[in-house]
Amino acid sequence: MNTIIRPLQTPDHKNTGRASNADCVPTRKPHYDCQEKDNALQVVIYVPGVDSSGVEITTRGPDLLVTARKTHFVRVNFNALNLEGVQQDYRLSLRLGRGLDYTALEAEIHDGVLTLRIPKKQAVAFPARGELSRVA
Repeated sequence: MNTIIRPLQTPDHKNTGRASNADCVPTRKPHYDCQEKDNALQVVIYVPGVDSSGVEITTRGPDLLVTARKTHFVRVNFNALNLEGVQQDYRLSLRLGRGLDYTALEAEIHDGVLTLRIPKKQAVAFPARGELSRVA
């Protein structure tokens, strides 16, 4: 009987040798809730098992990226418990737009609940039509 051994990489996937650390580690998307307040956006992210030292918040243009790493305990009977899915870290990517002031972001974590408060940018007030002056 012949055995067919499939290659580890598909032909479409090219190995560039530049895999980032974030791409190698399996993560899962946490539950979250967004609430729009008068002058800010409040994002509540549920990340049980994560403390403040494991949270990384980055922004790229209109995107908010939150990575929350759990504290991993090494157990003697790790294989018997099948804890691979439970011990995965969290990664959340949200496109919130450019109307928020990400530099004034405030974050707080308590009992596995990460609360982010992102203030809205102040609207630019344009002068009234009668106040405009002629330039040319």
